[in-house]
Amino acid sequence: MTRYALNLPLNLKSEAEELASRQGISLNQFIMWSVSEKVASLRQTLDDPNFPGITYRRGASGWVTPALRGTGIRVQTIVVNTQMGLSPEQIAAEYELDVNRIREAQVFYSAHCPEIDANIHTEQNLEETCD
Repeated sequence: MTRYALNLPLNLKSEAEELASRQGISLNQFIMWSVSEKVASLRQTLDDPNFPGITYRRGASGWVTPALRGTGIRVQTIVVNTQMGLSPEQIAAEYELDVNRIREAQVFYSAHCPEIDANIHTEQNLEETCD
């Protein structure tokens, strides 16, 4: 991680420190989180307008991946559950979601199969490397 000197107005720094403290994180973590959220919101142009319930999010790894909007549940999680033989109703019950959200994720997968399959494959390779 690179270091960057940041000059904040004193009142903004104080307010950020207070909010970070309430979250139980450091000021640096708060600033990184805030910048990350802003970058993610500006990158919303990645979203496919045909799937309003799906958005792209940057995870802790830094990878941008499609997720069910407002949940943080990745589309690839739904896909893997489907591949394991779970029905849309079972997946919806597991994640306490409306079954239509699961079906939208499955249709999204059909439209974006190479991208999501690559994410699944990369993650599986990482898991094998860590074992």
